[in-house]
Amino acid sequence: MDRKLLAVDAACLLVYLVAASPALTGIGIHEWLGLGVLVVFFAHAAMHVDWAVEAVRSAFARPSWARTGNLALDLLIVAAFMTVTVSGIMVSGAVLPALGLYADGYYFWDPLHAIAAKALLALLLVHVVAHWRWLAGFFKNGKGERHGK
Repeated sequence: MDRKLLAVDAACLLVYLVAASPALTGIGIHEWLGLGVLVVFFAHAAMHVDWAVEAVRSAFARPSWARTGNLALDLLIVAAFMTVTVSGIMVSGAVLPALGLYADGYYFWDPLHAIAAKALLALLLVHVVAHWRWLAGFFKNGKGERHGK
């Protein structure tokens, strides 16, 4: 990973952390930023598609705890992120009305959104901690050694 990818990943995390705090931004901005995070997520995924293909291939060809664990963690992050996104859209009080839409099921979607958001934050923290040695090596040497990725 080069500095450009790391900068984009750090920006993704920062935008997510701001968007994830409706008390800081207000509900309307939280919802619109959430859609922005979806766009940023797709950009992040596109930048790392080569890693994803290699991770899946190597998890089956040369299985290791680190590779399999990183892949499982990333899949859980994607599942939590998609759950947060869908449930957030379904409970939207700003985005859906701006588009002339309305969704039923608030009492299902709202708790799901809250639980998935907390799970996503926890998984992202685990992701950063799991790559701490790589990050430290990157900042120390200017290059990160791939640990399990």
